[in-house]
Amino acid sequence: MHPSDDAKRTAMRPQTGGASAPSIADAERVREALTLDRRSNLWTGLARMGGILPAPGRAHEDPMALLRGRGDASGSGSPHGGLIRLASSPQPDGRPRFGTQIPSGGYGWWYVDAISEDGQHALTIIAFIGSVFSPFYKRSGRHDPLDHACLNVALYGPQARWAMTERKRHNVKQSQDRLQIGASALRWTGEALEIEIEERDKRLFNPFRRRVSGTVRITPEIVNPTAFALDPATKHRWHCLSPKARIEVDMKAPDLSWSGSAYLDSNFGSESLEEGFRIWHWSRAHSSKGAMVCYEGVRRDGSRFASALRFAPDGKASAEAIPELAHLPRSKWQVERSTRSDNGAASVVRTWEDTPFYSRSEIQTQLLGENVVAVQESLDLDRFKSPVVQFMLPYRMPRSG
Repeated sequence: MHPSDDAKRTAMRPQTGGASAPSIADAERVREALTLDRRSNLWTGLARMGGILPAPGRAHEDPMALLRGRGDASGSGSPHGGLIRLASSPQPDGRPRFGTQIPSGGYGWWYVDAISEDGQHALTIIAFIGSVFSPFYKRSGRHDPLDHACLNVALYGPQARWAMTERKRHNVKQSQDRLQIGASALRWTGEALEIEIEERDKRLFNPFRRRVSGTVRITPEIVNPTAFALDPATKHRWHCLSPKARIEVDMKAPDLSWSGSAYLDSNFGSESLEEGFRIWHWSRAHSSKGAMVCYEGVRRDGSRFASALRFAPDGKASAEAIPELAHLPRSKWQVERSTRSDNGAASVVRTWEDTPFYSRSEIQTQLLGENVVAVQESLDLDRFKSPVVQFMLPYRMPRSG
């Protein structure tokens, strides 16, 4: 999102029609059919956007039909869901703005994922202010997001590492182009995002707390200037900063260097994720035609949304017909997973993250007429809220004393 616009964001298009909220039974049927994730968008040009989760058997329903008064995805005559719309004026550079002031109760994060050219390595890096999955932030009443910041670093493949230590506000420094969290920092150079990592592996049953240290550089190849609202009240906003980028990884600990393709985005909200959503799925893929992001979910009020957004190599974006639903096997923690595919088929290459409420996977699917490797996520926020999960979380993501 764009920090300079954050405090005064307004809807670019008002919600239309007299949409009635779906019943609990409707939401449960959706829940059984899919598990949904963390991003969402539908675009026609730069000024019109909307999306509804298609009912089974109608995967190719025109995703813009509701905005044109042609019925709803369920066929009942009233839309189940709400608009996904522009959340700010376009910013032509599309750069991350780390000076965003996060409101009390809210959150902000900057997310990177990448896969090496040889396919042997992968990573995700997420910088949080108001850490959305922090049990400490939740217990505190979420009054001070800056007091609950962290850098999550996950290296997958040979010499895997996982770090996520929460820092207090005196260990966090913000400016427009730089964010420091503890000894780690993110910096926008004007043409690339550089991340200096100095963390410790915090995985359970790892007694040595091994050092995680190095430098990562992400250079955008495709830039998207526009942020989107994920709910009618614009409480949750998503900005795909660079749907396709190059990455250079130079780690000292572990001793590891590689290059590959990457993805960069940011999310901001004025309430917790579990207040806004029940469940979602998200995936992103690169192809010779650019990049594609599929995003769908069930909001906390039971309304549904879905979209497929294509970014061309020159940065132009357009809404695609939502591809067919492709079921994936449940994770080891039995999290339901699904994605979208031209032919309704996809497979898991490897599961990167497997937790009681969340999974992240590398998958093979077909999009835009090509066989592609994609990154896919599924999130169940009802599971996240459970007392058992809340009891377990401090062991996975400790708070610095």
